[in-house]
Amino acid sequence: MANLKGKARMSHALEITRLDKRFGGLHVTRDVSLRVKTGECLAIIGPNGAGKTTLIGQICGDISPDAGTIHLAGVDITQHKPAARARSGLARSFQITQLASTLTVQDNMMLACAAATNKAWSFFSAARNDEALKASARQHLEACGLASRAEMTIANLSHGERKQLELALALVARPVVLLLDEPMAGLGVSESEAMVARIIGLKGGPGIVLVEHDMAAVFQLADRVLVLAEGAVIASGTPDEIRASADVKRVYLG
Repeated sequence: MANLKGKARMSHALEITRLDKRFGGLHVTRDVSLRVKTGECLAIIGPNGAGKTTLIGQICGDISPDAGTIHLAGVDITQHKPAARARSGLARSFQITQLASTLTVQDNMMLACAAATNKAWSFFSAARNDEALKASARQHLEACGLASRAEMTIANLSHGERKQLELALALVARPVVLLLDEPMAGLGVSESEAMVARIIGLKGGPGIVLVEHDMAAVFQLADRVLVLAEGAVIASGTPDEIRASADVKRVYLG
């Protein structure tokens, strides 16, 4: 497989061209095109039913488009399976966290570190005894502020801490593009502020695609905003341009 990460500087981190998807008579993605540069944050917003979830599913490879192409760092990944896209530099955090709830915070991080280094283990007990892997996990937990929670099981974390950990896990492999699916969902005020600060700290790193309903967070984080309605792009521009758009106010912002 081509080394996509090394090509990120030579092209857009993510480029989608004329993506189209139908489910029977329902046209859920209508000729959608977008580009995300390395280091910038593109927010995708729109009313419920606009097609945001289907679009993210196509980017991740969970849903196959009927037409159009998806390029990651200049390489066509339209037909790649989700695992291949992940190995090539596409990472995702979910609206509902996807963590191993019976394992500890450190265990979850060690699994992510092992996957990032292509280490294979017949039994996870062997991985727990790998001192280099353990040190790497600790380093990542310290960076995201969860080192004090290392021995705690996921089930005992707060919702905000779970979101924080999931974002940290997505960053372990140093992705080319990071998809953030409603990272503020279910967070309190202080937790949202902490998440916004964490994402701001990522600016200048991977290209970020942010799907979010919290408009205060969107306008604080996004370099550009793309607005979907009924599966189609109705506006794209800077946060100020989107705030001023009559079409966006009519369809979504009010």
